[in-house]
Amino acid sequence: MPDLTVPAIERAVAAIALPVLGADLASLGARVEATADGGAVSVRLRLDLPVDSLREALARAIGEAVHALDAGARVSASVETAIIAHRPQGNLPSMQKVRNVIAVASGKGGVGKSTVTVNLALALAAEGARVGILDADVYGPSQPRMLGLLGQKPESRDGKTFEPLVAHGLEVISIGFLVDQASPVIWRGPMVTQAITQLGFQTNWHDLDYLLVDLPPGTGDTQLTLSQKVPLAGVLIVTTPQQLATEVAQRGLKMFEKVGVPVLGVIENMSSFICPKCGHEESLFGEGGGEQLAASCGVPLLGRVPLNSAIRAQTDAGRPPLVAEPDGPVARRYREIALRAAAALAGRPQGQAHRFPPIVEERR
Repeated sequence: MPDLTVPAIERAVAAIALPVLGADLASLGARVEATADGGAVSVRLRLDLPVDSLREALARAIGEAVHALDAGARVSASVETAIIAHRPQGNLPSMQKVRNVIAVASGKGGVGKSTVTVNLALALAAEGARVGILDADVYGPSQPRMLGLLGQKPESRDGKTFEPLVAHGLEVISIGFLVDQASPVIWRGPMVTQAITQLGFQTNWHDLDYLLVDLPPGTGDTQLTLSQKVPLAGVLIVTTPQQLATEVAQRGLKMFEKVGVPVLGVIENMSSFICPKCGHEESLFGEGGGEQLAASCGVPLLGRVPLNSAIRAQTDAGRPPLVAEPDGPVARRYREIALRAAAALAGRPQGQAHRFPPIVEERR
């Protein structure tokens, strides 16, 4: 007899492995609701990550899973996204109208962290999420140029809060909107931390699933402010394969671990260069650095992004690859990484918040 009981159907659907991610639905915390009436089966799947590009494939996989139980079953399937808020570090309250704040950090400058941030944000939005960017690099804000917003100013309707600017479907706030881009920001640490806190909490975000925070390099005032005052659901570490870059990135990674912020994974940028004329691939900054960093720290390598002149040109022009060539190979690479990052967050247990230890100076 075919096993078309509701528990059997739900078990079969929960065991489906998602394309790109290589993880089954159960491990991602998916909620499966099934009904069975004779040979008619209805399955409702709700996921805690945006999956617009996988929706049709998932619906087919659900049908195949049910047909493996009963080849004659008539199956209807719906795939929904219901992104939930994940508990941040410490006992910090959630940011108003933002479900999940994710920091993007590098440790070392010049590894393309801001470029990765804007493309990941666009990739998550392309997958169906509501996404914003907080540009926390006060000394070198990059997001205004990358999003084609140079010269624009955020509106303040009450004299106390800002309305985020919007570009390519992303909400964004940056100190670059409030100061002259040609003039240096000469501020001491307390002014920087105050500015970042105000930008984050005094911006009227509009029901975001993810707010990506583009951090400056290092492990100083900005990073400590974020870890102590901003509710972070997780952090992404960006590095190049170069040993020097991975060593510095590891220090940044360990800092976030010490303050109780979960590290969602490592992204290796500028992994290799492929000659556009002859197709020869060259590892200009070494090989395997991101993979070694991820393995040594016990976190996943979410993906690699090649060194590509088009990424630089398109981003400088305010139309990153996800906008300029949404179906191109670079955009697909970023979407895969974004899906893995969202899955890493979705797969985290929903435990109680814990207090992070005090930060102390280590003397040698």
